[in-house]
Amino acid sequence: MRSLNVLVLEDNAFQLMALHKMLNAIQVFNVLTADSVEVAQQALANRGGVDIAICDLQMDGQDGLDMIRFLAKYRLARALIILSGTDQSILDGAAHFARSQGILVLGSLCKPMSLEALCQLLETYQNLVAQDAQSLPLKQISQRFSLEELHQLAPGQRISDAGMFEQWVAYYQPKVSLEGQLAGVEALVRWQHPIHGLMSPGQFMGAVESAGLIEPLTWRMLELALTLSSRVLRERGERLPVSVNIPPSMIERDDFARQVLALLGRFGLPANVLTLEIVENPSLQTTAAHLEGLLRLRMQGCHLSIDDFGTGASNIQRLLQLPFSELKIPAEFVRGIGDNGRKASVVAGALFMAQKMALSVVVEGVETACDYRALQELGGLTVQGYFIARPMSEVDLLCWIEERTNLGGLVKAV
Repeated sequence: MRSLNVLVLEDNAFQLMALHKMLNAIQVFNVLTADSVEVAQQALANRGGVDIAICDLQMDGQDGLDMIRFLAKYRLARALIILSGTDQSILDGAAHFARSQGILVLGSLCKPMSLEALCQLLETYQNLVAQDAQSLPLKQISQRFSLEELHQLAPGQRISDAGMFEQWVAYYQPKVSLEGQLAGVEALVRWQHPIHGLMSPGQFMGAVESAGLIEPLTWRMLELALTLSSRVLRERGERLPVSVNIPPSMIERDDFARQVLALLGRFGLPANVLTLEIVENPSLQTTAAHLEGLLRLRMQGCHLSIDDFGTGASNIQRLLQLPFSELKIPAEFVRGIGDNGRKASVVAGALFMAQKMALSVVVEGVETACDYRALQELGGLTVQGYFIARPMSEVDLLCWIEERTNLGGLVKAV
């Protein structure tokens, strides 16, 4: 962890010294310290941004919320750890406030911070940076392109729409049971661009959506995911369940269900290998035709997942309106669950409700052994996240499955 740059904002001299010594003890030596928001802001202005800011909330004068707003405005920290002696509800509220400003929050912890908790949070950050830069929603992490820029191959040369569609590729993130058995994979889009290289969704999705190309992109992901599933069925004789994110504009179309079933038929796959993850949106209309199409898919065996449950438009009302078979709990409710009883209660409550409604539950964003162990205590879950495996290409995924199958038929968390 020698290369990390860390800012510690703490107005208690003893706590400030203790945190500084902890960081040094785990080989983090590039540490800026400040006992007030004003000093912290000046230090960042003089020295430049940091990887991680560790911020107290309560202090005289400007407080931690002022610091969070400053970090968000000037993009001077890639990630944030909130540390305070206040109530957990206030800590959770501050974390939500920071995320609403576009900041990656690694954790919101009560004082005093333990060395173990600090190590886990820094490890989480390094995993996020090393494995998937898109997880850091800051401007300096990922350059965003317009569709016109993405069409350009060279001066005077343009990529055709057909050529562009071929550059959309799928990366797959495994989902496993708490016993380690492979439960399926989620297909995540990437753009293999001839000039800009492999791009994450944050770099191009805005341009794709603005150009009205989200539906062609989604059909491309469906085809790639089903191609993988059919390959595994053909070569291994096993069914590999696949999940694909579906925007509301598609499921509102009268012929959506028919097209999905036709696609499954073309690949010779049973409908129960496919899970459609509904990317919620307040404008989603639950019309009779819309509901009929989703019911037809469910009757044929397709699974329907309510994505990011508990955030945005994904709520209990929507859960009751549509024929969901799966509830997906987002990373923000899971990150740090091992040290946060409130988060554990929320996940346990969602699990209890899902069990009463005969819904399966998938938890995403599992990044540490501590969080994984906390979920094991709850039981009855499927999990995905960097603690299990990061998103990978089809070739790498098949190798990953083969290696773990050879270890005894179980997919081990790594």
